[in-house]
Amino acid sequence: MSDDERHAQANALLGTTATTRTKIDSAASERASRRWWDADADQYHQTHADFLGVDSPGGEFVWCPEGLHEGDMAFLGDVVGRSVLEIGCGSAPCSRWLAGHGAHPVGLDVSMAMLERGVAAMDQGGPRVPLVQAGAEALPFADESFDLACSAFGGVPFVADSAQVMREVGRVLRPGGRWVFSVNHPMRWIFPDDPGQAGLTATIPYFDRTPYVEVDDAGTPTYVEHHRTIGDRVREIVGAGLTLLDIVEPEWPEWLDREWGQWSPLRGEIFPGTAIFVCEKPRA
Repeated sequence: MSDDERHAQANALLGTTATTRTKIDSAASERASRRWWDADADQYHQTHADFLGVDSPGGEFVWCPEGLHEGDMAFLGDVVGRSVLEIGCGSAPCSRWLAGHGAHPVGLDVSMAMLERGVAAMDQGGPRVPLVQAGAEALPFADESFDLACSAFGGVPFVADSAQVMREVGRVLRPGGRWVFSVNHPMRWIFPDDPGQAGLTATIPYFDRTPYVEVDDAGTPTYVEHHRTIGDRVREIVGAGLTLLDIVEPEWPEWLDREWGQWSPLRGEIFPGTAIFVCEKPRA
């Protein structure tokens, strides 16, 4: 299935007609993301709900298309009794999994349709978690409210000011708290979004940070994705007063023959599609 087919419903609802590379501010970027994920929620879950465990009774915590699971990786450490903020939770399978393993999570997402899908999943049974609609650049929580924070491909790639997200996470974390987030691997930016042979040829400069934007006939953004280099991510983390503990670049597992957008076994054998940043707020 092509990318256009996977997102046909959202593209039709929003009137997407073209793609471009152009600068876009935080307000316009957040507005586009809210509209996009509201429009794409149904079709997104038709494609990915099973893999993510959205409708399993206890949810699942899958970090990336390579299938890394928090139950195996324990990037967050011991979650029992810990308060956790999930940024860009979508339909919140990760938050529900955390709740089932003794944590006290709160899920945050910019899209009401995604959150409603999470409520529908919780209505079928299993742990219930509070969900909040808000953007990642202005977290609606008091200072030092959480022991841990996480984001599995949520929020960070879709905001204009990801350095502000790092500062906000640093603000709401308690000293000693861990912040773990997964994003598109920065080197993926240089390749076309194609899981096949066409996706193996570098065509875009790695250092071109101009956002990828889809627009309608009037030029209104309908989808936005932002690029940062590895160095940018490190500087944003350090600039927020956080300590970078690890950068994990998952290899493609032999057991997985599933494509996810531009992620595929073909590309996964050659270069990483995901980067997972493990950070910590220093103790006082």
